[in-house]
Amino acid sequence: MSKQLYGAGIWHFATYVDRYATDGYGPPRSVIEAIDIAGQVKDLSVVDINYPYFGGEFSKEQIKTALDRNNLSVIGITPEIYTREFAKGAFTNPDAGVRRRAHELITDAAEQVRFFGADYVKLWPGQDGWDYPFQVDHGTLWKNSLDGVGQLASENPDLKFVIEYKPREPRVHMSFDSLSRTLLGIEKIGLPNVGILLDFGHALFGGESAADSAQMAIDYGRLFGMDVNDNYRSWDDDLVAGSLHPIELFEFFYVLRKNNWEGVWQLDQFPFREDSVATANHAIDFLKAAGRGLDVLDIDALKEAQSKHDAIGALKIAQKALFSSF
Repeated sequence: MSKQLYGAGIWHFATYVDRYATDGYGPPRSVIEAIDIAGQVKDLSVVDINYPYFGGEFSKEQIKTALDRNNLSVIGITPEIYTREFAKGAFTNPDAGVRRRAHELITDAAEQVRFFGADYVKLWPGQDGWDYPFQVDHGTLWKNSLDGVGQLASENPDLKFVIEYKPREPRVHMSFDSLSRTLLGIEKIGLPNVGILLDFGHALFGGESAADSAQMAIDYGRLFGMDVNDNYRSWDDDLVAGSLHPIELFEFFYVLRKNNWEGVWQLDQFPFREDSVATANHAIDFLKAAGRGLDVLDIDALKEAQSKHDAIGALKIAQKALFSSF
C-alpha cells in the first residue's frame, strides 16, 4: 500500500466558544493562524477547511500561500451550512430563499475544491432535522434533503460530495442520522459522486459498530472519507482518537485495510483545554501504532477465529497485535 497520510479538520487548531465559556476557550484565531499551527504537527499532510474562511477576509490565494509554507494540502472544503442563517435547516429550511442561499454557498465551496485540487465537498447538514413531534412533515423534509444534495451533485459531476451523518446535535434529530439512512438516501439520489464520510465518533454516538458501518459503506462503493476521534457514546465529545475505544478503532482500521481502502486517516477532534499541536501529535502516534498493529496482525489466525465466531480467540489476536505495537 502507499504511504499512509494523516489529516485534520482545521477547526482542531482554532479556539472554541460554548454556551458556558461565551468568551471562548482562548483568543480567536484566523484560518491563517490555524494553518500555521497545524503546520507544527509532525506527519500532518492535509487539512479540511471550513468555508467561508474564518477570522477575516482571506482570498483562496492567501490560504494557499499559508498552506504551501506549512507543506499542507487540502482534502476537503466544509461549507458552513449550519450557522445562524440555517438554524431551521439548509436543504430543508421552510424558506425557499434560505435553501437557495445554502445551494449558492455550497456551489462557492465547490469552486474552492477545484482551486485547491481537493478530494471533496463535505456536507454536514447539522441543522437539517427536527426537534419536536409534529414539527415537520417527514416526507417533505427527506425529499428536500435528497433533492438538495442531488441537485449539487448533478451540477458538479466532476466533484465528489460526502455526507457526514450524525444522530443529533445541534438538531435533536438530524435527517442524515445514521449509516443506513444516509446510504438509503444516497442510493435513491442515484449519482456516483455522492458518498459518505464516516466519522468514527458519530458511529459510536449512534450505537453503531464503526467497523460494520465501514464495511457496509464500502460494499456499496460509498465510503469516500473518514474522521476519527473518541467519545463516551452518550455525546459527540470529539476526544483524542484511541483514548477510550482503542480496540474498536483498531477493528475499524482493520476493515479499511482488509478492503484496500487507502484514504486519509483524518482527525476530527476538539481540544478545548489541551494544546492543539500536542493533542494532534498524540492522536497520530496512536494511529501509527494501529498501523503497525495491522502489519503484525495474524490474519490467518483471525480468520480462523472469526470462522468459528470465537470472540475470545479473536480478541486475543487483535489485542496482542495492537498493544504490542506501541
